[in-house]
Amino acid sequence: MTELRELVAAELASPVDPRVRQVAEAIAAKHGEASRAVLFYGSCLRQKQFEGLMLDFYLIVSDYRSAYDKSWLAAANRLIPPNVFYFEHAGLVSKYAVLSEADFAHECSPVAWTVSTAARFAQPSRLVWSADDAAAARAIDTVSQAGPTLFQWVMPLLGEPIDAKTIWTTAFSMTFNAELRAEKLSRSSALVEADPDRYEGFGEAILDQLGRRRASGAKAARWWRRKQVKGKAYSVVRLAKASATFAGGAEYIAWKINRHAGTDIQLKPWQRRHPLLAGITLLPRLLRLKAVR
Repeated sequence: MTELRELVAAELASPVDPRVRQVAEAIAAKHGEASRAVLFYGSCLRQKQFEGLMLDFYLIVSDYRSAYDKSWLAAANRLIPPNVFYFEHAGLVSKYAVLSEADFAHECSPVAWTVSTAARFAQPSRLVWSADDAAAARAIDTVSQAGPTLFQWVMPLLGEPIDAKTIWTTAFSMTFNAELRAEKLSRSSALVEADPDRYEGFGEAILDQLGRRRASGAKAARWWRRKQVKGKAYSVVRLAKASATFAGGAEYIAWKINRHAGTDIQLKPWQRRHPLLAGITLLPRLLRLKAVR
């Protein structure tokens, strides 16, 4: 076991509020024997409070066809992963994304289709439910790929000397720019500064594992430009798909933008009924206000 995998395993096993495990168990039960692992991440984990927030989970499944009663949901998850669902349990509100074990491993690897999943799981998360020891081990292995993947993507862009804090900050800035995001530009540095010891320790373990090798900076810059254009387009497609799977999707998106960007978007009744059309009509205004980037 490498030093990095030991760090990841310990972090994933860190305790959480018992209510989080209850929600995770309920999410896993909803998808039956296809459920392999449930990971908890995001603002509720970082802030350790749930009031006024929505818990964030990833459900990892063996395969999409076994995870759903409806074949169209399996097809949608396979073609445009992940599917995202709204979920309430034990008085808590949450959302969860669904990925197969194979897609989860792919999206945390250097050949990922988008940069979002690796960036998300290079940050702290918790393994709050697993089907068995093998499922837990596979989840740990996959999460252990996320940080090195992110570093390999970013290190060629940086000059000497390379330090962990600069790599993390640059990585989060670059990955945020590859999505439609409501967060402020300072968000990437704030993430690292909120837990500097964690990012320093993980960063040094990653650098030791990678051997601090780097590729062509010019090639990496071109790669990032393509990923950022593709990522923003993919975000729009995923939002469109979420309008069919995510109850209250329009309200959630408006709440998140208002919270992160300091705006005061008020949805009209027709926008609540038709979240996809709402997103299309709101997007030009949000871009103009720089509420999303």
